[in-house]
Amino acid sequence: MIVYLHGFNSSPQSLKARLVEARMADLDLLDQLACPALPHSPKEAIASIDVLLPADASGVTFIGSSLGGFYATHLAEKHGARAVLVNPAVQPHVLLAPFVGEQQNLHSGEKWALTPAHIAELAALEVEPVTRPERYLLLVETGDEVLDWRQAVAKYAGARQVIVEGGDHGFSSFTDHIDDVLRFAGMLAPPDPMARARRPRTRAG
Repeated sequence: MIVYLHGFNSSPQSLKARLVEARMADLDLLDQLACPALPHSPKEAIASIDVLLPADASGVTFIGSSLGGFYATHLAEKHGARAVLVNPAVQPHVLLAPFVGEQQNLHSGEKWALTPAHIAELAALEVEPVTRPERYLLLVETGDEVLDWRQAVAKYAGARQVIVEGGDHGFSSFTDHIDDVLRFAGMLAPPDPMARARRPRTRAG
């Protein structure tokens, strides 16, 4: 099972969520995907994800973008699961504290208020340090205009890391990495190293 967790002021209609959905549909695996709309309250967001999970959630892979990456880390540690982190927020309680006040969802247009209670809930969810970094796949682009990618590289030291030069906070090269993400989640078989050797050879001329 894969659970996709969107970022701050985003939704299941985000581009990366739709790309994952489309690829899993291609593979006839759509019944293995959950992409919930997350409540504004971090505490409620975690609770809403927990109710979607099987009793033994160790086989789940969370894919989290930005704030969703922070949630994915908390949930992976809580359930002994895997997590794919896409330009993840490392300390969102610090990052978002200056933005307490009115917010607007980028997709629905819904207006809501980020409160000091939300910031406190984020701080309570922080995991430091992560255990068993082999359970994590980190994807960062160095052109992220919102987050410092180096913080994520340091936090997830020892994890498999894909560092892409350039890009942006939305991780514009995500399409190139979807199959690697699904392999990490156990949804796709590893590439066959013998496939190239078995290809028929051709000669020019």
